Amino acid sequence: MRLAALRCASSGTVDVKVPLNFWCGDRVKIKDVSTTEPVYEPATGRVLCELELCGSVEVNQAVQAAQSAYQAWSRMSGMERAHIMIEAARIIENRREDIAEIEVVNNGKSITEARMDVDSARLCIEYYAGVASTLAGQHIQLPGGSFAYTRREPLGVCVGIGAWNYPFQIAAWKSAPALACGNSMVFKPSPVTPVTAVMLAEIYAKAGAPEGLFNIVQGGQETGNLLCHHPDVAKVSFTGSVPTGKKIMEMCSKGVKQVTLELGGKSPLLIFEDSDLGNAVKGALMANFLSQGQVCSNGTRVFVQRQMLPEFLEEVVRRTKDIEIGDPLLERTRMGALVSRPHLDRVLGYVEQARKEGAKVLCGGEPFVPLDPKLRGGYYMTPCVLGDCTDDMTCVKEEIFGPVMSVLSFETEEEALLRANNSALGLAAGVFTSDVKRAHRVVEHLKAGSCFINNYNITPVEVPFGGFKMSGIGRENGQVTVEHYTQMKSVFVEMGDVDSLF
Repeated sequence: MRLAALRCASSGTVDVKVPLNFWCGDRVKIKDVSTTEPVYEPATGRVLCELELCGSVEVNQAVQAAQSAYQAWSRMSGMERAHIMIEAARIIENRREDIAEIEVVNNGKSITEARMDVDSARLCIEYYAGVASTLAGQHIQLPGGSFAYTRREPLGVCVGIGAWNYPFQIAAWKSAPALACGNSMVFKPSPVTPVTAVMLAEIYAKAGAPEGLFNIVQGGQETGNLLCHHPDVAKVSFTGSVPTGKKIMEMCSKGVKQVTLELGGKSPLLIFEDSDLGNAVKGALMANFLSQGQVCSNGTRVFVQRQMLPEFLEEVVRRTKDIEIGDPLLERTRMGALVSRPHLDRVLGYVEQARKEGAKVLCGGEPFVPLDPKLRGGYYMTPCVLGDCTDDMTCVKEEIFGPVMSVLSFETEEEALLRANNSALGLAAGVFTSDVKRAHRVVEHLKAGSCFINNYNITPVEVPFGGFKMSGIGRENGQVTVEHYTQMKSVFVEMGDVDSLF
């Protein structure tokens, strides 16, 4: 295995193994590789490694490995599966720092957030380890002593397709419920952030999982298409954009495969005049600037009741200007680099478009060049607050996926709800108010899958996460996810003679 030396805050460098494909229990170097893509470090702009992309031969090998592992894994008891998953969680806890550091190097987010992501991955695996032994069917008594029962059975080989904003966490969020239910998985990370998913594959293998239980195939659209069309794949779980989600749903429909889609959002955050100002401002910051604003559930349409708008804007701008930008491996940094140069340019373009359409740039929205010469090729910008926004502006209608907060004013609760729900997307929504009746009333009418009262972007693994409308199908996390990774079999048992009409 070749080692690539990457930056590390604690020791100067950290060694990362390549290649990044993994099946049959080990990393795989593709023979006669025809296509590679560079993988970049967002903080510096330098090339980390060359990514070997999988074609039909490699996808078939990975799916066959998963199919073989499924035969053994699906026959194990829930307790046996749980034992291996708990061991995987223990390994993650022990390797927390090195996983987080490599995540930072490949993704650009701050080390503080990366540690939280690794913790979320571990907790998700622990949670579903506990669920594994609770999977059960139902007994139904029928007339004459006959009865029926149901069996909750795994689907088979599942495919997970991840996004670049939470590489390690998404790999765990998709694999943990799948494996707990007795399935195997082939996972395709984003080609932009391919490094840490293979670390999870190695951890599962070290924990005692059968060879081929969790496999990594690297690639872009073509590799994803091969996975979706593969006849031995039973389900596809995808996190990403709405247009790509539609294409995946269309491809899977040809084989009537089950899908879970966690897609984009343009979520509203409603702040009423009776809110605690400090908490409302902190909530708005959490709703917009986590992971450099690259979060699908972000509450980027911030509706503030007119009476408190001036003081809200003053405080939110002050705190936004104080956000420490720079080397994401440093403890003091609160905003690292955006994931790529093209994405940075796209986000900056949205700010300029907002300015042209009449929004007022209250702070930020400009390229940022750190003082450290090693970081001057990185993809940084200053976090941005836009005032004087209206519902018809591009910055309010389209998902920017960057550190850009659009602030709008409203007068009444009814008006706020009407405008908040005026979107084809419905991933998340939030409300800040001291009136508990209003809080529950507003949440009841918000057309979104994940809603927050007096907080934002909190994602405990015990709670289902997913969207309404074009923000997706199905849920991740929580007990309900079991239904998305199993199928129900009904068994009828006759204890008497057949009552035949013939």
